[in-house]
Amino acid sequence: MLKKQQNINLGAAILFLFFCLLFFILFVRFAVIQSTGKVSGEVLAKEAEKKYSSSMVLEASRGTIYDRNKDVIAEDASSYKLVAVTDSSLSKNDPKHPIHVENAEKTAKELAKYIDLEESDIYRILTKEGAKQVEFGTAGKNLSYETKKKIEDLKLPGVLIVEGKKRFYPNGTFASHVIGYVEEKEDEATGKYTATGKLGIEETLNNLLTGTDGTLNYKRDIWGYILPDSEEDITPAQNGDDVYLTLDKKIQSFLEDTMSKVQDKYNPKKMIAIVANPKTGEILAMSQRPSFDPETLEGINSTWHNEAIETSYEPGSTMKIFTLAAAIEEGEFNANASYDSGSYKVTKNSQTIHDHNGVGWGSITYLEGVQRSSNVAFAKIAKEQLGFEKLREYITKFGLDQKTGIDLPHEANSSIAFTWPVEKITTAYGQGTALTPIQQIQAVTAIANDGKMVKPHVIDKIVDPNTNKVIKQVKTEVVGTPISADTAKEVRDILETVITSPNGTGYKKYGIDGYSVAGKTGTASIPKSGGGYLTGSSNYVFSFMGMAPKDDPELVMYVAVQQPELKETQTGSDPVAEIFTSVMKSSLQYMEIQPTADSSLKTVEVPNLTGLSTTEAKSELKKYGLDLVVTGDGSTIIDQLPAKGESYLEGEKIVVKTDGKGTVPDMKGWSMRDILKVTDLQSLKLKTNGNGYVTQQSIKAGKTVKENDTLTITLKKPE
Repeated sequence: MLKKQQNINLGAAILFLFFCLLFFILFVRFAVIQSTGKVSGEVLAKEAEKKYSSSMVLEASRGTIYDRNKDVIAEDASSYKLVAVTDSSLSKNDPKHPIHVENAEKTAKELAKYIDLEESDIYRILTKEGAKQVEFGTAGKNLSYETKKKIEDLKLPGVLIVEGKKRFYPNGTFASHVIGYVEEKEDEATGKYTATGKLGIEETLNNLLTGTDGTLNYKRDIWGYILPDSEEDITPAQNGDDVYLTLDKKIQSFLEDTMSKVQDKYNPKKMIAIVANPKTGEILAMSQRPSFDPETLEGINSTWHNEAIETSYEPGSTMKIFTLAAAIEEGEFNANASYDSGSYKVTKNSQTIHDHNGVGWGSITYLEGVQRSSNVAFAKIAKEQLGFEKLREYITKFGLDQKTGIDLPHEANSSIAFTWPVEKITTAYGQGTALTPIQQIQAVTAIANDGKMVKPHVIDKIVDPNTNKVIKQVKTEVVGTPISADTAKEVRDILETVITSPNGTGYKKYGIDGYSVAGKTGTASIPKSGGGYLTGSSNYVFSFMGMAPKDDPELVMYVAVQQPELKETQTGSDPVAEIFTSVMKSSLQYMEIQPTADSSLKTVEVPNLTGLSTTEAKSELKKYGLDLVVTGDGSTIIDQLPAKGESYLEGEKIVVKTDGKGTVPDMKGWSMRDILKVTDLQSLKLKTNGNGYVTQQSIKAGKTVKENDTLTITLKKPE
């Protein structure tokens, strides 16, 4: 019995010592943790911070792209995006109120009613292995407010509508290859979408346009709610830089409208047009067909390249401008000397070159040879007067054998064929050698700008919107003086006769009432893939390089139309002339370039209508034969477009804004140029679908609108 008692006492003592040792270990452990704040090398405070701290991304806005007058061309706008939480662990703290997708099958079935994805595709996304949160690609982005509300009303667990940003191009198809577009790609590892600029300015300045996201750090409870009185740590988002372009929205609209008309009428394979200021090198408008809508990307698959920058081709007779200028500068051109037109052999054994009519016009002067665009005249100038070495020297002086360095991506270089005598001859009149349109624009600034050749550019300045500091200001850059001012004037005088002389290839085609125009037509053969050239009356690139007013050009313009569909009574110069004369005339009037004194053209200066009643304004405009379009439900006019003092353009609408609530008129049949007046006056956001003329408008005529409402316009080309 005593021995048994001793055993019990010993066991109790051992147990007591064990618990004392255990307590001692725990006490020491606690003391170490208390003094160091670490467990297994990890700081406890940091782990607690992780558990009860959360953060969210403050999304930065991509920089806005403006035209020269601060009209928006591209900007970030609010949009709604569909996301779904698929991580079931997020709901374990409150299983009765799940915050993840519980029933993927039901969720997929309901969402398929509102987004453009098959139910099976939605289910596949919702059940993606290892995903914590999923998105639905383009189908789940840019949702309308109505769709957002309908999805929210479903009250589907785990389904969220996130307000974000999208790239907005309010003018639709508008200098699309100059501006570019933004492509969003998903990172498969993180599921996050990143926006990257493609083509044009969006690509060239992608790093500057892309801002830096900020963060918001805050304390939360175990349910994820922000704790009251908790301190928030904010790192503000840095928005991307704003870019101001040299483009003029009005001139670009003239160009887009006219090219759409010509596209409908002649259905050419391609069209290119550039309008520039020859004194500064500023590109005021640039467009091409086919083109694309930078927001919807409709048409992008058939038109990846900026043809004015990235493509070189045989220029045809517009090259003769520079051969002529070189000969005049060297004192080798005699306008009144005669030569035999028709055909010419540069050497005894070389291929015979011919004038474009095959037989020539007999013995004519060199001036007439320029007017008629005689290949023989320029072959003789190149070989017998100027000389091949000098010709090659001037090709370099005019910058035709090197890139211009324009601030747009993927610029191509020329290909100068100048090895054999016959190549040197054909290069002199624009065959065999390939140039880009932008190289020709730069070169022709020397003709228009009294010998000074200026570098073309589309960027005016770059501004940091966070500080309003100008990061970069682009200035006019003279890149050469290939000819003198006297030579430039003489070339312009001769090129004017191409349009005014009955012998001229531009006669009765490129003249503009009230303005003197100097220019040169071009017709370039199109090489076949297997060698040789295409045949047929329309299988050419028809072009024109022109400037106005001739004595002091304010604008130069290049137009090229490839393989238009022509009727028997039409020529290749018809579509080219329609673009040049319409856009040049409208642009000169818009810029308030005064017509010549002997002009028969009667221009109308828009009177001041502000302060008048709509009845008084209609009466005032009736004196000029002009019609009034009223926006707003008030009775007194407070703003107008065109503004007071601007020249009225043929067919243009005079749109006014009245006091009271804003409204929109019936715009069916309107062109983009006139639509922009309504959106500008009423401060509306414009979204366009298609090209041509208005067939539908999302806001009915007479309906009340407010600032920043979105007006969606459907345009269609005429049958």
